[in-house]
Amino acid sequence: MTLQLTVPNMACSACGETITNAVKAVDPVATVQADPKTKLVNIETQQSETAIKQAITDAGYTVA
Repeated sequence: MTLQLTVPNMACSACGETITNAVKAVDPVATVQADPKTKLVNIETQQSETAIKQAITDAGYTVA
């Protein structure tokens, strides 16, 4: 499934990398594109939306 999530407190490319790593910890084969300029994270995953949002939240970010 494809998810598009807004992460308002993603400020830089390092934040995007942290979010990518958090998602891949839950789903190692996920495809993640995090754009700090637009605050959007596009994720192609087999995991549930709830699991992905929780992974991002656990990494210290807010999912709007």
